[in-house]
Amino acid sequence: MRVTFYTLGCKVNQNETGALAQLFEENGYTVVSNEEPADVYVVNSCTVTNFGDQKSRKWLRRAKRENPGAVTVLTGCYPQAFPEEAAEIKEADVVTGSGNRHAILADVTRVLNGEDERVVDIRPHRKGEKFEELPMDKFAEHTRAFVKVEDGCNRQCAYCVIPRARGPVRSRDEESILEELRRLAAAGYKEVVLTAISLPSYGTDSGTSLVELIEKAAEVEGIERIRLGSLDPDMLHDEVITRMAAVKKLCPQFHLSLQSGCDKTLRAMRRPYTTAQFADIAAKLRAAFGAENVSFTTDVIVGFPGETEEEFEETISLIERVHYDSLFTFIFSPRTGTPAAKMEDPTPKEEKNRRFDKLCARQNAISEEIHRGYVGKTLRCLVDGKDGDQLTARTEGGRLVRFDGPECLIGNYENLRITGATTWSLTGELAERK
Repeated sequence: MRVTFYTLGCKVNQNETGALAQLFEENGYTVVSNEEPADVYVVNSCTVTNFGDQKSRKWLRRAKRENPGAVTVLTGCYPQAFPEEAAEIKEADVVTGSGNRHAILADVTRVLNGEDERVVDIRPHRKGEKFEELPMDKFAEHTRAFVKVEDGCNRQCAYCVIPRARGPVRSRDEESILEELRRLAAAGYKEVVLTAISLPSYGTDSGTSLVELIEKAAEVEGIERIRLGSLDPDMLHDEVITRMAAVKKLCPQFHLSLQSGCDKTLRAMRRPYTTAQFADIAAKLRAAFGAENVSFTTDVIVGFPGETEEEFEETISLIERVHYDSLFTFIFSPRTGTPAAKMEDPTPKEEKNRRFDKLCARQNAISEEIHRGYVGKTLRCLVDGKDGDQLTARTEGGRLVRFDGPECLIGNYENLRITGATTWSLTGELAERK
């Protein structure tokens, strides 16, 4: 039997798809690419935007049209958040949510064996439910592994449907995480990325904390670098920052979720911090880890309902002040089922596009300026792959470096002298080994 996966959305979704692929492989399936014919087609959906739902439906329709005898599966956040709507998608033979992922295999088997013509198995999230274990041992990247440590979110941001799709915070058992890290280290992985839906919430439901997990993860022999997924700035208290900075294996690369540089807009978004608090946290991280070491990325939504030109300029001002390495920038899209979707939104699409372009242009200039500052420096990088004729590597701060060298270097840490810079990446050459 052959199975193929189509994944939309975040790193957590990608991690879960990898775990599902491993589960199917362990039960006799061969995982193939989307371009190859398969017996089972699985779409792991994202429902952050209405557009994501449309992409899921479109892919399912195409899969069923081109492979009418195959079993098609819709799983993930979309059916979990909108179960009645998802259940009506007839192109999906199996419909499941973001919980009880292990049941997908049994649901597919029932349809393949003719026991059921169609299965809708969406189980609602419940208070007190436990984290579902879906460990992974193999990744597309052979040098860096992504480890999911938490699921769910307890926040109620006005634009976001994720709490509805993912349920309440559920932390993975600490020993389970550490055991997975040991297996990954034994398999040759040197870097790990701790991922979650609400990473700073790790341990708030189980009596531990994210910083404790980081400290214990750093003790795992063979793991040389630890990176973190997205962080809510208001949850990074002084003690947390101090303890994090003491972990030498923790990379000073931080994705601090912002969304807007205007306090009025943040309140409308129901974000629990001010721009002053955000800037203060960024400054404390720079002080603790060393300003020359830290890299910051963030998310920004342009054109949130009611945002004025002056309020947008406040976002530009904060971007310039914090000096991010890069942004993940979005034009506001009303998400059905959220409070923001019902807000009055008088700003024309053309104006939102103009603001988006202005923000991107300003950030691109900042990114290139930051990268030019690395020219002439020698940085320790993990060589992680190949892009065309060149090798690629990552600095501690997560910056991409392209350089010429033999493929046998992939998986090694090498010192690279930076020779050039663009908005998106650095170029370098192997430094002489002493």
